[in-house]
Amino acid sequence: MIDIYAFATPNSIKVPVALEELGLKYVLHPVNVRKGEQKSAEFLALNPNGKVPVLVDTDALSEPLVLTESAAILIYLAEKTGKLLPASGPARSRVFEQLFFHASGLGPAFGQAGFFQRQASEPQPLAIQRFTTEADRTLKVLDTLLADRQFVAGKEYSIADIAHFGWLWRREFAGVSFENTPNVARWFDEMINRPAVQRATERINALVPR
Repeated sequence: MIDIYAFATPNSIKVPVALEELGLKYVLHPVNVRKGEQKSAEFLALNPNGKVPVLVDTDALSEPLVLTESAAILIYLAEKTGKLLPASGPARSRVFEQLFFHASGLGPAFGQAGFFQRQASEPQPLAIQRFTTEADRTLKVLDTLLADRQFVAGKEYSIADIAHFGWLWRREFAGVSFENTPNVARWFDEMINRPAVQRATERINALVPR
């Protein structure tokens, strides 16, 4: 059994997408971050960092594996199945290159841009300018790569594409558009039309109370 603790967030969506692509069965457990449920004692026992997503895997294991951080979960699932991650060589390194670029560049820039525009208690013009500029810059880096690649790490679809999908799916939060990044727009259209991605987004959106 694979249990996923998540909400409709940019990092959470990556895990159901991967699970749907890999054809693995899983149970989704809602953690409403808008109500602070990620800070409950029960959840902190799973992830002391107080963030979603969290994976708990009991399939054919001597003891449950509890894993946090979306990129680590993606790698684990890819290696568990032998899919969506090349086994060795330059192609594998290109996937990790994009995972690290997302974790250190695009993801933080989008997150901070959204925070200072929408959630900061007081207006912070310098911070808004800094992070919206960085969000646009990192998106253009990705656009340049996709000018001669079908997928973000090369010719093959991989967990790197799934990693980038999360924040681009929630790009409005960061105030970002695809107006000046046509290659990203083309790639995103391919992603959002994948049946596995559609199933995952439907399931993750259903976690939000109506």
